[in-house]
Amino acid sequence: MNRQQRMSLYDIQKRAYTEGIVEQINNQWIFFDEETEEAAMLEDYLQQEIEIFRMNRWKKGVLCESGKIRIGTDAIMLRDHDIVRIRKHLIYSLERLLDGINDDAFFQFITTLNSLNFSIFDCIYCYNHLSFLADQQRKDGVNFMVFDNQEQICNVQHHFFYFEKVNDRFEFTLNTGKRLIIEKMIL
Repeated sequence: MNRQQRMSLYDIQKRAYTEGIVEQINNQWIFFDEETEEAAMLEDYLQQEIEIFRMNRWKKGVLCESGKIRIGTDAIMLRDHDIVRIRKHLIYSLERLLDGINDDAFFQFITTLNSLNFSIFDCIYCYNHLSFLADQQRKDGVNFMVFDNQEQICNVQHHFFYFEKVNDRFEFTLNTGKRLIIEKMIL
Protein backbone atom coordinates (compact mmCIF):
# COMPACT_ATOMS: atom_id res chain seq x y z
CA MET A 1 0.00 0.00 0.00
CA ASN A 2 1.63 3.23 -1.08
CA ARG A 3 1.20 6.71 0.39
CA GLN A 4 -1.49 7.60 -2.17
CA GLN A 5 -3.57 4.53 -1.23
CA ARG A 6 -3.28 5.43 2.45
CA MET A 7 -4.35 9.00 1.69
CA SER A 8 -7.39 7.74 -0.20
CA LEU A 9 -8.48 6.01 3.04
CA TYR A 10 -8.08 9.37 4.81
CA ASP A 11 -10.27 11.02 2.16
CA ILE A 12 -13.24 8.73 2.74
CA GLN A 13 -13.24 9.18 6.52
CA LYS A 14 -16.35 10.66 8.11
CA ARG A 15 -15.88 14.04 9.77
CA ALA A 16 -12.66 14.71 7.80
CA TYR A 17 -13.85 18.26 7.03
CA THR A 18 -15.27 21.23 8.87
CA GLU A 19 -18.17 22.47 6.76
CA GLY A 20 -19.76 25.90 6.76
CA ILE A 21 -20.40 29.09 4.81
CA VAL A 22 -18.29 32.15 4.12
CA GLU A 23 -19.31 35.78 4.23
CA GLN A 24 -17.45 38.96 3.49
CA ILE A 25 -17.88 41.37 6.39
CA ASN A 26 -16.04 44.71 6.44
CA ASN A 27 -13.78 43.55 3.58
CA GLN A 28 -12.75 40.43 5.52
CA TRP A 29 -13.79 36.87 4.76
CA ILE A 30 -15.34 35.05 7.71
CA PHE A 31 -15.93 31.29 7.92
CA PHE A 32 -18.99 30.16 9.90
CA ASP A 33 -18.74 26.54 11.10
CA GLU A 34 -22.06 24.82 10.36
CA GLU A 35 -21.87 22.50 13.38
CA THR A 36 -20.67 24.84 16.12
CA GLU A 37 -21.83 28.13 14.54
CA GLU A 38 -18.48 29.62 15.51
CA ALA A 39 -16.90 32.26 13.32
CA ALA A 40 -13.26 32.35 12.25
CA MET A 41 -11.20 34.50 9.95
CA LEU A 42 -10.81 32.68 6.65
CA GLU A 43 -7.22 33.93 6.40
CA ASP A 44 -6.41 31.58 9.31
CA TYR A 45 -6.72 28.77 6.75
CA LEU A 46 -4.36 30.19 4.10
CA GLN A 47 -2.42 27.55 2.12
CA GLN A 48 -4.70 24.79 3.43
CA GLU A 49 -6.86 22.38 1.47
CA ILE A 50 -10.39 23.70 1.02
CA GLU A 51 -13.34 22.57 -1.04
CA ILE A 52 -16.09 24.75 -2.46
CA PHE A 53 -19.54 23.53 -3.45
CA ARG A 54 -20.27 24.82 -6.94
CA MET A 55 -22.52 23.43 -9.67
CA ASN A 56 -23.75 20.63 -7.38
CA ARG A 57 -20.31 19.18 -6.66
CA TRP A 58 -17.30 19.75 -4.46
CA LYS A 59 -14.23 21.31 -6.08
CA LYS A 60 -10.94 20.78 -4.23
CA GLY A 61 -8.30 23.47 -4.05
CA VAL A 62 -6.02 25.48 -1.81
CA LEU A 63 -6.92 28.77 -0.18
CA CYS A 64 -4.19 30.93 -1.70
CA GLU A 65 -5.44 34.25 -0.33
CA SER A 66 -8.47 35.29 1.61
CA GLY A 67 -11.34 35.06 -0.86
CA LYS A 68 -9.48 33.11 -3.57
CA ILE A 69 -9.15 29.35 -4.04
CA ARG A 70 -6.55 27.91 -6.42
CA ILE A 71 -7.82 24.81 -8.21
CA GLY A 72 -5.05 23.51 -10.43
CA THR A 73 -4.06 26.48 -12.62
CA ASP A 74 -7.44 28.21 -12.15
CA ALA A 75 -8.51 30.54 -9.38
CA ILE A 76 -12.06 30.81 -8.05
CA MET A 77 -13.23 33.88 -6.21
CA LEU A 78 -15.50 33.28 -3.22
CA ARG A 79 -18.98 34.77 -3.03
CA ASP A 80 -21.06 35.53 0.04
CA HIS A 81 -22.78 32.44 1.44
CA ASP A 82 -20.65 29.97 -0.55
CA ILE A 83 -20.61 26.56 1.08
CA VAL A 84 -17.07 25.41 1.81
CA ARG A 85 -15.39 22.67 3.76
CA ILE A 86 -11.93 22.78 5.22
CA ARG A 87 -9.82 19.66 5.72
CA LYS A 88 -9.23 18.85 9.39
CA HIS A 89 -5.77 17.98 10.61
CA LEU A 90 -4.98 14.77 12.44
CA ILE A 91 -3.44 14.91 15.89
CA TYR A 92 0.30 14.89 15.22
CA SER A 93 1.07 11.84 17.38
CA LEU A 94 -1.71 9.84 15.65
CA GLU A 95 -0.41 10.85 12.23
CA ARG A 96 3.11 9.69 13.17
CA LEU A 97 1.70 6.43 14.57
CA LEU A 98 -0.26 5.69 11.38
CA ASP A 99 2.86 6.42 9.32
CA GLY A 100 4.88 4.04 11.51
CA ILE A 101 2.75 0.90 11.29
CA ASN A 102 2.80 -1.56 8.41
CA ASP A 103 0.16 -1.55 5.69
CA ASP A 104 -1.86 -4.52 6.94
CA ALA A 105 -2.07 -3.17 10.49
CA PHE A 106 -2.93 0.29 9.14
CA PHE A 107 -5.75 -1.07 6.96
CA GLN A 108 -7.17 -3.32 9.69
CA PHE A 109 -7.07 -0.54 12.28
CA ILE A 110 -8.82 2.03 10.04
CA THR A 111 -11.50 -0.36 8.76
CA THR A 112 -12.27 -1.68 12.26
CA LEU A 113 -12.47 1.84 13.67
CA ASN A 114 -14.81 2.82 10.82
CA SER A 115 -16.98 -0.27 11.39
CA LEU A 116 -17.56 1.00 14.94
CA ASN A 117 -18.76 4.33 13.44
CA PHE A 118 -15.60 6.25 14.33
CA SER A 119 -13.22 8.18 12.12
CA ILE A 120 -9.52 8.84 12.61
CA PHE A 121 -10.57 12.50 12.71
CA ASP A 122 -12.55 11.78 15.90
CA CYS A 123 -9.28 11.31 17.80
CA ILE A 124 -9.11 13.55 20.87
CA TYR A 125 -6.00 11.99 22.44
CA CYS A 126 -3.11 9.86 21.23
CA TYR A 127 -0.03 8.71 23.11
CA ASN A 128 2.45 7.26 20.61
CA HIS A 129 5.06 5.29 22.56
CA LEU A 130 6.43 3.86 19.29
CA SER A 131 7.82 7.29 18.35
CA PHE A 132 10.14 7.17 21.38
CA LEU A 133 11.67 3.89 20.22
CA ALA A 134 12.79 4.99 16.74
CA ASP A 135 16.48 4.31 17.41
CA GLN A 136 15.97 0.88 18.98
CA GLN A 137 16.15 -2.41 17.11
CA ARG A 138 13.62 -4.14 19.38
CA LYS A 139 10.42 -2.16 19.80
CA ASP A 140 7.61 -3.16 22.10
CA GLY A 141 5.03 -1.32 24.14
CA VAL A 142 1.55 0.15 24.00
CA ASN A 143 0.04 3.21 22.32
CA PHE A 144 -3.17 4.76 23.64
CA MET A 145 -5.86 6.52 21.60
CA VAL A 146 -9.24 8.00 22.53
CA PHE A 147 -11.93 8.73 19.93
CA ASP A 148 -15.15 10.73 20.39
CA ASN A 149 -17.78 10.72 17.63
CA GLN A 150 -20.25 12.86 19.65
CA GLU A 151 -22.36 9.76 20.37
CA GLN A 152 -19.86 7.35 21.89
CA ILE A 153 -16.29 7.16 23.18
CA CYS A 154 -13.83 4.52 21.98
CA ASN A 155 -10.55 3.76 23.71
CA VAL A 156 -7.94 1.91 21.65
CA GLN A 157 -4.84 0.23 22.99
CA HIS A 158 -2.28 -0.68 20.35
CA HIS A 159 0.07 -3.36 21.68
CA PHE A 160 3.09 -3.76 19.42
CA PHE A 161 6.16 -5.94 19.26
CA TYR A 162 8.64 -5.39 16.42
CA PHE A 163 11.81 -7.45 16.49
CA GLU A 164 12.21 -10.85 14.82
CA LYS A 165 8.49 -10.82 14.06
CA VAL A 166 5.97 -8.02 13.73
CA ASN A 167 2.94 -8.18 16.00
CA ASP A 168 0.22 -5.52 16.15
CA ARG A 169 -2.75 -6.00 18.47
CA PHE A 170 -5.55 -3.44 18.70
CA GLU A 171 -8.03 -3.54 21.59
CA PHE A 172 -11.11 -1.38 21.03
CA THR A 173 -13.34 -0.62 24.04
CA LEU A 174 -16.49 1.48 23.71
CA ASN A 175 -18.17 3.32 26.56
CA THR A 176 -21.11 0.89 26.13
CA GLY A 177 -18.85 -1.98 27.22
CA LYS A 178 -18.52 -3.46 23.75
CA ARG A 179 -14.98 -4.76 23.13
CA LEU A 180 -13.22 -5.86 19.99
CA ILE A 181 -9.71 -7.21 19.54
CA ILE A 182 -7.82 -7.60 16.27
CA GLU A 183 -4.30 -8.92 15.89
CA LYS A 184 -1.91 -9.02 12.95
CA MET A 185 1.30 -11.03 13.03
CA ILE A 186 3.99 -11.14 10.36
CA LEU A 187 6.66 -13.79 10.90
